[in-house]
Amino acid sequence: MPESVESTVVGVVGAGTMGAGVAQCAAQAGYRVVVVDPAPEAVARARARVVESLKLSRLLARGTATATPDEVLARVSWAQRLDQLDGAGFVVECVTERQDLKEAVFAELDRCTPAEAVLASCTSAIPIAGLAARTTRPDRVLGLHFMNPAPLKKTVEVVRAPATSERAMNAALTLLRNLGKDAVVVPDGPGFVLNRVLMLTIAEAAAAVTADTTGAETVDAVFERCLGHPMGPLRTADLIGLDNVLDTLNVLRANTGDDRYRVPPVLADLVRNGHFGRKTGRGFHVYS
Repeated sequence: MPESVESTVVGVVGAGTMGAGVAQCAAQAGYRVVVVDPAPEAVARARARVVESLKLSRLLARGTATATPDEVLARVSWAQRLDQLDGAGFVVECVTERQDLKEAVFAELDRCTPAEAVLASCTSAIPIAGLAARTTRPDRVLGLHFMNPAPLKKTVEVVRAPATSERAMNAALTLLRNLGKDAVVVPDGPGFVLNRVLMLTIAEAAAAVTADTTGAETVDAVFERCLGHPMGPLRTADLIGLDNVLDTLNVLRANTGDDRYRVPPVLADLVRNGHFGRKTGRGFHVYS
C-alpha cells in the first residue's frame, strides 16, 4: 500500500457504529472511502453519525484540524453492493458479529475486489483463519479490531493469522499509521487477546448482578475507584453494545467450547427487551 493516501481507496463494509467510525478515520486521514451497506436507513444513520462525530472531533482539535467536516465527507461515497469496491486497495469488514455472515462477505469480497487488495475484519472474536479460508488470498487477510468509538480510540488490536503475509501486515500497519493509530499485533484465535479476557470479566460482572449480590453501579465503582479503571466492565459493555457483547460471547463459546462464555440471564433479558446500552439509552445503566 503506498504512503500517498490519495492513491488508495479504502472500502468499509457495514454502516453501523463501527463502520461509520472506521470510515471517518480513513476520510480524515485523506483516503477516499467507499462504505457499502444494502440498507438505506443504515446509510442515513451512518452519515448523520459521521457528521456529528466530525463536529466533535473539530471541537476537540481546538482549531488544529486540517480539514472541515464538509471536506472530509466529500471523500466518502456510499454504496449498496460489494461489487462497487472493485477499485479498493484495502477493505475493512464491519458487519454484524455473525460467523456465517462474515464468511459470506469475505467470499464475495474475494470475488469482486482487486486481487492485490488486503481484506481485514473488524471482528471482535471470530478467528481470522476461518474467514481467510473463504478466499483465494489467505495471505492478504488479517484482523483490525478497532475500539469503539473508533475516531477517539488510539490503539487497534491487529490480528495476524497463520497465512497472513509480511506484505499484508505492512499494508495494515501503514494504514493505521496514516490514521494516527497505534497497533498491538496479536496471534489469531477466538477473541484474540482483548475479548478473550474482557468478555469473561463482563460475564462475571453481569452474573454478580444476576445473583443480586450487588448492583451495576457498585460493580463498576469497584473497578473504577479501587483499580483506577476509567470505566467499569458493565459501563464498558454498555458502550460496546449489549447486543454485540451477547453475539461475541456466543462466538467465543462456540469456538472454544468453554462454558465460562455462557450468556448471563440478566444480559440476555436486557437484549431481549431492546436495551442495548448507550445507543438505546439503557443497558446495565440508564443514559440521557
